[in-house]
Amino acid sequence: MNKLLPTLTAGSLPKPFWLAEPETLWSPWKIDGAELAEAKRDALRVALVEQQSAGIDIVSDGEQTRQHFVTTFIEHLTGVDFEKRQTVTIRNRYEASVPTVVGAVAREKPVFVEDAKFLREQTNRPIKWALPGPMTMIDTLYDAHYNSREKLAWEFATILNEEARELEAAGVDIIQFDEPAFNVFFDEVNDWGIAALERAIEGLQCEAAVHICYGYGIKANTDWKKTLGSEWRQYERTFPRLQASGIGLISLECQNSHVPMDLIELVRGKKVMIGAIDVANDAIETPEEVADTLRKALQFVDADKLYPCTNCGMAPLSRTVARGKLRALAAGAEIVRKELDAA
Repeated sequence: MNKLLPTLTAGSLPKPFWLAEPETLWSPWKIDGAELAEAKRDALRVALVEQQSAGIDIVSDGEQTRQHFVTTFIEHLTGVDFEKRQTVTIRNRYEASVPTVVGAVAREKPVFVEDAKFLREQTNRPIKWALPGPMTMIDTLYDAHYNSREKLAWEFATILNEEARELEAAGVDIIQFDEPAFNVFFDEVNDWGIAALERAIEGLQCEAAVHICYGYGIKANTDWKKTLGSEWRQYERTFPRLQASGIGLISLECQNSHVPMDLIELVRGKKVMIGAIDVANDAIETPEEVADTLRKALQFVDADKLYPCTNCGMAPLSRTVARGKLRALAAGAEIVRKELDAA
């Protein structure tokens, strides 16, 4: 879009209490059957209004129709048995019971395309849609069929490309692939992870983004962050390869993190979604705090390529806190926008 410093969110927004348990990540639905489909659409409308009224420029569905940012997509694929579960360690951090890949994975029909069409009908603003990335998908499953993380990732990349092309045709302006696994499996990322992601975006004319954060504000993630020391340099391991890739937009976590801002220099020339809102804290940032983060980032990214954003999704937060953070993000971006216009 032509607006300088367009604001957007990295992922989810809190769900209304009548749809799922508030302030609970991946909460089960409170409604079922035909009423659930209608309730999800109503929640999507609410999330859109929240973003637009806060002044967010590029809007999303807030992941209102999804229970989980990865497995909701996988539920619609063949070759995965959700009844046959195994316990695995997610991103070397915490254990979870996950479904099992029992055969060749395939997508028999679109997953999110109808929801994206619905969102497109509700607004004239640019819209962004998030999909799980191939590496994060394989890290959320037990593979009893391919016995190869790389081979399964390439299969998922092909499936994601099918979905992404249809989302683009439905009017989506930015397709974002969530890859928190990129901050963990560095050798695999550089050996085949980024290549698999490029397969997922093959043929797209719309913007393609990759979201690489340090995770939701759950205890397993916050405890892990405490072990990372005074400087979080994980991006240093993957940014050079991403800079040479076909991914046009890179999302990273900056607010209240220990990521050295100068690491952004490694992706100079790319558009960068700067996380200026902490999603692991209930404290609502002031617009000036957001503006300060953006000013620091502007030393290493050109203004026309900076997209003020949240660190990650805000599903675990209260709607009041999330609403305040959205407004702070928009107001902080406006402060810096005016400074740039006056310069």
